[in-house]
Amino acid sequence: MKILNKAIIGCLLAAGLTMTSCDYLNVIPDETTTGADIAKDRQAALNYLYSCYGYLPTPNAGPTSLDFLTGDEVVTAFEHEQFASFPKGNYSASNPVISYWNTLYQGIRQCYMFQDELNKGGNFKGLEDKDRNDYKAQVTFLIGYYHFLLSRCYGPIIVVHQTPDPMLLPEDYQGQEPYDDCVDFICAKFDEAAKVLPATRTGAQANEFGLATSIAAKAMKAKMLLYAASPLFNGNSKFYSNFKDKNGNTLMPLTYDENKWQKAADAFKEAINLAEAAGYHLYERGDCKLNKNGYPADPHVRALRYTITDYSAEDERAGANPEVIWADSRGEGIYGIQNKSEPYIYGGDGAWNGVAPTVAMLSRFYTKNGLPIDQDKTFDYADRWEPVEVDEAHEGEAYPGRKTPKFNLDREPRYYAWIAFQDGYYEILSAANNGAYKDDPNYNLTSDNTHGRLVCDFVIGGNCSRGVDANSKRNSDYSPTGYLNKKFVNPDLVKTKNGYYDYTNTPWPLIRLAELYLGYAECLVETGDLQTARIYLDKVRTRAGLPGVKEAWEEFGKDPSKATTKEGLRDIVRNERMNEFYLENQNFWDMRRWLLAETYFNVKAKGMNIDAEDINDFCSIKEVVFERKFQAPMNYLLPIPSADINRNDHVVQTPGY
Repeated sequence: MKILNKAIIGCLLAAGLTMTSCDYLNVIPDETTTGADIAKDRQAALNYLYSCYGYLPTPNAGPTSLDFLTGDEVVTAFEHEQFASFPKGNYSASNPVISYWNTLYQGIRQCYMFQDELNKGGNFKGLEDKDRNDYKAQVTFLIGYYHFLLSRCYGPIIVVHQTPDPMLLPEDYQGQEPYDDCVDFICAKFDEAAKVLPATRTGAQANEFGLATSIAAKAMKAKMLLYAASPLFNGNSKFYSNFKDKNGNTLMPLTYDENKWQKAADAFKEAINLAEAAGYHLYERGDCKLNKNGYPADPHVRALRYTITDYSAEDERAGANPEVIWADSRGEGIYGIQNKSEPYIYGGDGAWNGVAPTVAMLSRFYTKNGLPIDQDKTFDYADRWEPVEVDEAHEGEAYPGRKTPKFNLDREPRYYAWIAFQDGYYEILSAANNGAYKDDPNYNLTSDNTHGRLVCDFVIGGNCSRGVDANSKRNSDYSPTGYLNKKFVNPDLVKTKNGYYDYTNTPWPLIRLAELYLGYAECLVETGDLQTARIYLDKVRTRAGLPGVKEAWEEFGKDPSKATTKEGLRDIVRNERMNEFYLENQNFWDMRRWLLAETYFNVKAKGMNIDAEDINDFCSIKEVVFERKFQAPMNYLLPIPSADINRNDHVVQTPGY
């Protein structure tokens, strides 16, 4: 393939294809690597290794991330940015907008070339054998991971087994291999890497956070097998019966194989056992950084808020964050999720008030009893949008004496940890000098600067609204739904009026222990082991401050037996996954692999009436104007760029494009 015959692309160029920020942390260096460098010394080897990581897509780069803001979890005020083509359905083979095809194959080539050089004993003088073997295992992991990312996008892919030959003739280029063969190759690479990689990288290796480990390899193997077992890829003859290579060979499995669920379950259990033995556990520090900002005060809400942003526990065996198994350690930059999510700064800049959870996502979060809002017999679902005055009993949820839709009260801790709503709270610190919110009468800060939060008002004229009055509504920097995201924003963040650089660079989780628990539970449901599935589901629910799933449904559910049936527990596990991994790059893919994307992605987002000037008018549901489109079966997989189809006659296009 011609795309595999390009010259080596250095770290900065690779990163530039997928990111908007150059504010990296530990993994990606500023150097490029050239052929002349490889024989130098140990540092040259390390630079070469880091260049192999440089092809990783940046998961939290809002403008250019394929799977971050592109599901149905949020709608944003940034629909002019590149990513918005995906929820709008405005991408094609001739204009793929954001494509991993070329970048990831370049990364695979870089990995194989480095591996070849490591196998030459005379290269990289001073490099110890243990480091040489570690580096080889890391790039083996990356080869598997890059192939995994490609298969998630395109299904059957070109599998690269060795360093591509630059002299290969076009007639000898490869085409795609059958999907199941791709899965086998990817899993074999993860297994091969796991044999050599360390289980954790802690202590003296703390500066290597973000590099591959054996636990990450086993976790990714399980994730690959979960996708392979899922409806999109497991016997989907409706979509892919005619998806064949140029020789007429079927590229997707057309017969459902229930054994794939057991295979995935076994892989998850292996990864869980290894992770727990290495010291990984769910994050449960409800007292984290109380000396910085004491809000939120509820320990469950606090633990959830810090779950993926606290990396201060250096005494943990598994690493600074005992739940995060593998993460991207690059920073997000000025235009990342934090600045885009924070409440608007009047008279300033650097907080753009624009990442807005949708009613669809908000409705998925449970009641305080751990049930969907339409299934909890104690929740007033019929009158959920009625504005009610907040009483003292709900002062931890919203500001007493103010009005908010009943929908926002008596919800689960994840709702209050990650969602800001009308007359609810946004926990954040305002700087003593030039503070972003210190002049706002709705900002509450104790005299010792240890407790700070903003009471949010989305009604026109309010501090989080679209404008100071009906005649001055902004066309940007506003919440399209009357809600704001709080996930990934540290409560102890100190914000100034021009707070472009007031954000916290913390590693972004690519896989964490909760994902292993819920992935295992999903597989167990499909294999019929409902009892064990509930055990692992309840591990995540308990950390979220919720009762066990069976007890919750039996006591509060309209259908008390729901958690005891295969179909019922399947729905519950999926809903739990959508809640727990809100805005963690999962929704875009999960809806696809479950074959639900055409139902949920093909409708306009909904929110509150953000043009209202009083609370009563505000508490009505409106469609957000932004276009939403998903075409089935075409959009379930992504298009291969037409240019690459044209230069390789052995590659067939994804069906529908």
